[in-house]
Amino acid sequence: MRARQIFEACLYAEDLEAAAAFYQRVLGLEIVSLSAGRGFALRCGDGVVLIFNPQRTRINDMNVPVHGCTGAGHLAFLAQEHELPGWRAHLQQCGVPIEREVRWPEGGTSLYFRDPAGNSLELAPPTLWGFAGRRLASE
Repeated sequence: MRARQIFEACLYAEDLEAAAAFYQRVLGLEIVSLSAGRGFALRCGDGVVLIFNPQRTRINDMNVPVHGCTGAGHLAFLAQEHELPGWRAHLQQCGVPIEREVRWPEGGTSLYFRDPAGNSLELAPPTLWGFAGRRLASE
Protein backbone atom coordinates (compact mmCIF):
# COMPACT_ATOMS: atom_id res chain seq x y z
CA MET A 1 0.00 0.00 0.00
CA ARG A 2 1.14 3.54 -0.70
CA ALA A 3 -0.44 6.87 0.21
CA ARG A 4 -1.35 8.77 -2.98
CA GLN A 5 -1.29 12.43 -1.99
CA ILE A 6 -1.59 14.79 0.92
CA PHE A 7 -5.28 15.36 1.56
CA GLU A 8 -4.95 17.77 4.46
CA ALA A 9 -2.12 19.43 6.31
CA CYS A 10 -2.33 21.39 9.54
CA LEU A 11 -0.67 24.45 10.98
CA TYR A 12 -1.41 25.98 14.35
CA ALA A 13 -2.29 29.54 15.36
CA GLU A 14 -3.75 30.84 18.58
CA ASP A 15 -5.16 33.99 16.94
CA LEU A 16 -7.57 32.31 14.52
CA GLU A 17 -9.13 35.59 13.38
CA ALA A 18 -5.77 36.99 12.25
CA ALA A 19 -4.86 33.67 10.62
CA ALA A 20 -8.16 33.48 8.72
CA ALA A 21 -7.77 37.02 7.42
CA PHE A 22 -4.19 36.31 6.32
CA TYR A 23 -4.87 33.07 4.47
CA GLN A 24 -7.88 34.55 2.68
CA ARG A 25 -6.32 37.93 1.83
CA VAL A 26 -2.71 36.93 1.13
CA LEU A 27 -3.06 33.43 -0.32
CA GLY A 28 -6.60 33.71 -1.69
CA LEU A 29 -7.78 30.52 0.03
CA GLU A 30 -11.45 29.93 0.78
CA ILE A 31 -12.67 28.85 4.22
CA VAL A 32 -14.77 25.73 3.71
CA SER A 33 -15.34 24.79 7.34
CA LEU A 34 -15.24 26.71 10.60
CA SER A 35 -15.31 25.45 14.18
CA ALA A 36 -15.54 28.43 16.53
CA GLY A 37 -12.51 28.61 18.80
CA ARG A 38 -11.07 25.36 17.44
CA GLY A 39 -10.01 26.27 13.90
CA PHE A 40 -10.95 26.30 10.25
CA ALA A 41 -10.32 24.52 6.97
CA LEU A 42 -9.20 26.20 3.75
CA ARG A 43 -9.56 24.74 0.27
CA CYS A 44 -6.24 24.61 -1.59
CA GLY A 45 -6.40 22.84 -4.94
CA ASP A 46 -7.37 19.23 -4.33
CA GLY A 47 -6.47 19.40 -0.65
CA VAL A 48 -7.23 21.22 2.55
CA VAL A 49 -5.10 23.37 4.85
CA LEU A 50 -6.28 23.21 8.46
CA ILE A 51 -5.47 26.01 10.88
CA PHE A 52 -6.15 24.95 14.46
CA ASN A 53 -5.73 26.58 17.83
CA PRO A 54 -3.28 24.20 19.57
CA GLN A 55 -4.75 24.99 23.00
CA ARG A 56 -8.15 23.80 21.80
CA THR A 57 -7.06 20.70 19.87
CA ARG A 58 -5.28 19.36 22.95
CA ILE A 59 -8.64 18.97 24.72
CA ASN A 60 -10.00 15.44 24.38
CA ASP A 61 -13.60 16.32 23.49
CA MET A 62 -13.82 15.28 19.83
CA ASN A 63 -13.94 11.97 18.05
CA VAL A 64 -10.34 12.41 16.83
CA PRO A 65 -7.02 12.04 18.66
CA VAL A 66 -5.74 15.15 20.43
CA HIS A 67 -2.93 17.03 18.72
CA GLY A 68 -1.18 20.37 18.64
CA CYS A 69 2.31 21.77 18.53
CA THR A 70 4.30 24.73 19.68
CA GLY A 71 6.69 26.76 17.60
CA ALA A 72 6.65 27.57 13.93
CA GLY A 73 5.44 24.99 11.46
CA HIS A 74 6.15 24.95 7.73
CA LEU A 75 4.01 24.53 4.64
CA ALA A 76 4.95 24.98 0.98
CA PHE A 77 2.57 25.96 -1.80
CA LEU A 78 3.38 25.21 -5.43
CA ALA A 79 4.34 28.26 -7.52
CA GLN A 80 5.64 28.25 -11.07
CA GLU A 81 8.69 30.41 -11.81
CA HIS A 82 6.69 32.76 -14.06
CA GLU A 83 4.28 33.45 -11.16
CA LEU A 84 6.97 34.73 -8.77
CA PRO A 85 7.05 38.39 -9.93
CA GLY A 86 3.31 38.58 -9.29
CA TRP A 87 3.72 36.93 -5.89
CA ARG A 88 6.52 39.32 -4.91
CA ALA A 89 4.31 42.31 -5.79
CA HIS A 90 1.27 40.81 -4.06
CA LEU A 91 3.14 40.01 -0.85
CA GLN A 92 4.59 43.53 -0.78
CA GLN A 93 1.13 45.05 -1.37
CA CYS A 94 -0.22 42.94 1.52
CA GLY A 95 2.61 44.11 3.80
CA VAL A 96 4.08 40.60 4.05
CA PRO A 97 7.88 40.69 3.94
CA ILE A 98 9.71 37.98 2.04
CA GLU A 99 12.03 36.45 4.62
CA ARG A 100 14.27 34.71 2.10
CA GLU A 101 14.53 33.73 -1.55
CA VAL A 102 16.34 30.50 -2.34
CA ARG A 103 17.51 29.57 -5.83
CA TRP A 104 17.66 25.77 -5.94
CA PRO A 105 20.36 23.73 -7.73
CA GLU A 106 17.54 21.70 -9.35
CA GLY A 107 16.21 24.94 -10.83
CA GLY A 108 13.52 27.30 -9.64
CA THR A 109 13.24 29.68 -6.73
CA SER A 110 11.38 29.52 -3.43
CA LEU A 111 9.97 32.54 -1.61
CA TYR A 112 9.72 32.23 2.16
CA PHE A 113 7.48 34.38 4.37
CA ARG A 114 5.58 34.10 7.67
CA ASP A 115 1.93 34.01 8.65
CA PRO A 116 0.73 36.00 11.71
CA ALA A 117 1.43 33.00 13.99
CA GLY A 118 5.04 32.80 12.79
CA ASN A 119 4.59 29.70 10.63
CA SER A 120 7.06 29.54 7.76
CA LEU A 121 5.30 29.52 4.39
CA GLU A 122 6.98 28.83 1.08
CA LEU A 123 6.07 29.32 -2.53
CA ALA A 124 8.05 26.46 -4.05
CA PRO A 125 8.88 25.47 -7.63
CA PRO A 126 7.86 22.11 -9.11
CA THR A 127 11.54 21.35 -9.75
CA LEU A 128 11.92 20.35 -6.10
CA TRP A 129 11.47 16.76 -5.00
CA GLY A 130 11.63 15.38 -8.53
CA PHE A 131 8.36 16.86 -9.81
CA ALA A 132 9.88 18.69 -12.81
CA GLY A 133 8.06 17.79 -15.98
CA ARG A 134 5.03 16.31 -14.21
CA ARG A 135 1.60 17.89 -14.61
CA LEU A 136 0.67 19.52 -11.31
CA ALA A 137 -2.53 21.04 -9.91
CA SER A 138 -1.43 24.63 -10.56
CA GLU A 139 -1.03 24.07 -14.30
